[in-house]
Amino acid sequence: MSTPETTTGTSSDSGAPSVPALPDYAPVPRSSLGPALNDQGYYVGRVERNLYWVTDGTYQAAFLTTPDGVVLLDAPPTIGHNLQRAVDEVAAANGVSNTVTHLIYSHHHADHAGASSLFDPGVVRIGHEETRRLLLRDDDPARPAPTETFRHTLDIGGERIELAWHGPNHTPDNSYIHLPDHDTLMLVDIVNPGWAPVYLSNLTEDIPGYLQAPANALSYPWKHFIGGHLGRLGTRDDVRLHQQYMADIDASVRTALPTVDPTPYFQKYGENVWAAVKGLLDATTAAAAAPVIEKYTGVLAAADVFTPSTTFWVMESIRLDLGYASYVHP
Repeated sequence: MSTPETTTGTSSDSGAPSVPALPDYAPVPRSSLGPALNDQGYYVGRVERNLYWVTDGTYQAAFLTTPDGVVLLDAPPTIGHNLQRAVDEVAAANGVSNTVTHLIYSHHHADHAGASSLFDPGVVRIGHEETRRLLLRDDDPARPAPTETFRHTLDIGGERIELAWHGPNHTPDNSYIHLPDHDTLMLVDIVNPGWAPVYLSNLTEDIPGYLQAPANALSYPWKHFIGGHLGRLGTRDDVRLHQQYMADIDASVRTALPTVDPTPYFQKYGENVWAAVKGLLDATTAAAAAPVIEKYTGVLAAADVFTPSTTFWVMESIRLDLGYASYVHP
């Protein structure tokens, strides 16, 4: 019996595997981009008074300089040692201490906390009690568990920091960090200012909580928003735009779910029910995502890249968490 031949594309010159054809996407709106990075790969800027933010263009952290030392808000490993370099740069320019004395975790994920171990073990690490539980479970030496679980309001070096938890959203422990004297809210992995959420609504574990989070954020008084990702700070308008984008996905899913006919998929695949389910869910996702992609391309960067993934995840929450369009056999 003959077997089908398999071929691997190769470069005619070198014999190396050829690069597969890559898709083209819509241009990134200029308004979605942030300031240029320095030669070491980071940007540090003033948010307000003695509050600063740091970005590598993909991740963000922030810090407060106080008479008692520096309070660091998150420690993304992609920024890594540039966190201390940014603190040193600001401290040298302003004649203040560059010693990090406190580190506040927004949540337990390694992509936002994985550089924590770069700082002295004596640094006071603060997080929600669920953050502590999850970090103790994960037992990652790069992310020491909080030594303190937070009170509602911290006073560090004369600076007020309000920490709150409004239920699960992106993760079970994701927290709101409000700096009322600096007109700033830090809420990570919910809104990416200027950009659509990445895979599965920013890899969110609780979609109902994720959809509620922007309203919770807007209930605080603030001017500056630190979202934890990408290259610029956000505004209240950015949060409202994200809120509308997610509402449009929700509404489009509710239209598509009862209208896409499952019959062709089950007829085609017969006893391979998983293939039929995949076909149905993919088709429903595509139908729901299409008008949202059309509306937001050129408005939110990567709306054409990740809207289908986010739409799928919202659809599954609407089906499974809320029971919408559930079929009950007669």
